[in-house]
Amino acid sequence: MKLSKRIVLTVIVLISCVGCDQVTKSVAQSFLSETEVWSFCGDVVRLQVAHNHGAFLGLGSSFPENLRDGLFSLGVAGMLVFLLGYILFSKSASPSSILAYTLLLAGGLGNLIDRLIYGGYVVDFINIGIGPIRTGVFNLADVVVVVGALLLITGMPRANKRLSER
Repeated sequence: MKLSKRIVLTVIVLISCVGCDQVTKSVAQSFLSETEVWSFCGDVVRLQVAHNHGAFLGLGSSFPENLRDGLFSLGVAGMLVFLLGYILFSKSASPSSILAYTLLLAGGLGNLIDRLIYGGYVVDFINIGIGPIRTGVFNLADVVVVVGALLLITGMPRANKRLSER
């Protein structure tokens, strides 16, 4: 894939995903609270604002504040810059892997923006489940990261098969 196409794909995905993520978080903070739960679809979907100082499912939230801020802000920013470089300049990346990595970049950037704006936490507000079996509280950026990871995982067997056929 040519560099110009990579740039266009990256910009479109970033604007779409980060934009939607930030808008949904803003709406969630305007209408939801940390104490009241909104329930939909027979309690399958719950909406409630949560401030996540850690990573996925709050992992690392008990780290000392300086370590947590450095790891989840500076460390993530560094990884995202590296990922952007890979997306734009990797000669071996397939179009589907470029899309997958761009989704990872978009989700990471959406959550990094939160950490920088809100002083170290990410706004989460969605919880899905049936009865006692529930996900943790998450946001749209988390969904984008999961979709990117699933695209990478499902694309790997095909990519490995193509490489072994060469």
